[in-house]
Amino acid sequence: MSLLVVGLSHRSAPVSVLERASLAADTQAKLLQDTLAAEPATEAAVLATCNRIELYADVDKFHAGVAELSTLLAQHSGVGLEELTPYLYVHYEDRAVHHLFSVACGLDSMVVGEGQILGQIKDALARGQELHTAGRLLNDLFQQALRVGKRAHSETGIDRAGQSLVTFGLQQLAAGADPALWAGGKRALVIGAGSMSSLAAATLARTGVAEIVVANRTRARADRLVEILQQGDDTAVRARAVEMSAVGDELTRADIVVSCTGSTGLVLTADALADALGVTLDAAPEAPAVTAVAPAPDDVDQHAAWVENGSAASAASAAHAGPATPRRVTVPAQSTGPVRLALLDLAMPRDIDGAAHRIAGVRLVDIESLAEASADAPMAADVDRVRTIVSDEVAAFGAAQRAAHVAPTVVALRTMAADVVAGEIARLDGRLPDLDEKQRAEITQTVRRVVDKLLHAPTVRVKQLASEPGGAGYADALRELFDLDPQTVAAVSRADLNDPNRGRS
Repeated sequence: MSLLVVGLSHRSAPVSVLERASLAADTQAKLLQDTLAAEPATEAAVLATCNRIELYADVDKFHAGVAELSTLLAQHSGVGLEELTPYLYVHYEDRAVHHLFSVACGLDSMVVGEGQILGQIKDALARGQELHTAGRLLNDLFQQALRVGKRAHSETGIDRAGQSLVTFGLQQLAAGADPALWAGGKRALVIGAGSMSSLAAATLARTGVAEIVVANRTRARADRLVEILQQGDDTAVRARAVEMSAVGDELTRADIVVSCTGSTGLVLTADALADALGVTLDAAPEAPAVTAVAPAPDDVDQHAAWVENGSAASAASAAHAGPATPRRVTVPAQSTGPVRLALLDLAMPRDIDGAAHRIAGVRLVDIESLAEASADAPMAADVDRVRTIVSDEVAAFGAAQRAAHVAPTVVALRTMAADVVAGEIARLDGRLPDLDEKQRAEITQTVRRVVDKLLHAPTVRVKQLASEPGGAGYADALRELFDLDPQTVAAVSRADLNDPNRGRS
């Protein structure tokens, strides 16, 4: 196994860079195809979300693989390699497995513990399978990541402590108030009808808004989302769909707007928002920026303690690994006064003009402000339990992969033994042609039992040894000892790889 991941996320890069580096669906497909065409890679998968872009590959050379994957990310994202490189991180082999499992559990999410990442990992796997870029290693890896994520959510309280990006965004819009009380009776406009917009609409419906209007470039998808909302048993929300051209009119009636589209440009400009509210943008003074101290993003425990106790100093005393290093973040201050329009921008790149915070009566929460305010981390005990699960699962995955590496050699050995038995029985038939069928069957069964008993202990043991760290060489030793044909072993590996039922859950 030579698994390599090269990527960037909200932990390594500013939102402005993530925004520019975002990959549309067709660009992701081209990236995967070009990665397979590159010499070091034999498999590839891309995990692209609103706050991360990661390229996974099975490579035969580490340094060449890093260089090639980094170059491909730069080419397809449109961000120059020199600019992109400082924000890239690299994980290899077991560290790459550990990283993806941590991501699947929500440990690396903007809002720690959120479960939406599981759907995004599932989509990444499906894309790799559809394009035939995900082979045995990445199929096994992503399938196991999904199981690990589900296990973390079922065995710990990380999903109760963590929140979805939508829920967290609504809490930020509510500014400390109960989101249900804050949103109750309001009119909401949802722009987009994809998975995140659908989640936002469902969350708003459960929160108690009076009406949801869905606008989407494809009217049929908006109609379908409205139909789903109206079929919900736990809500009584009014819902209707409109064309994108009607967004301007709907803004004049909306109290809450959630936008998440795949657009590469702004969906709502500051001028359009000002017009909807009947104010002049130029007349609205720009509020001064506020500098706040936030916890270092690379330690979830310290982050949780900082939130719970309200200071970086208390986090330092609560952390296991020493004091946290706080970072300073600059957040544009929102306009003062009553909020007439609350905006939640969940798109990457952004849908809503960042200058909207200058408009009187507007409160804007976007990916960048969510990253800076993502404070409600789970309690340290849940995080520790999830980390233990991840470590255990990484070890199990490595052992399974190493054992799988020796399996084709064991199969080839047993095939060779079966061929030897068949040859000897054929030779016996030539020497003793008068054997009846019962005698021949008994002799054949006896020879096969002898061979099976001789091979059983060494093949079981070699599988056990191969599953341990450093056990990859046992397959080579087995081939040498029994003079196995490498082409036969390779044929077994190809048959295993092409099995349509392999790796499916």
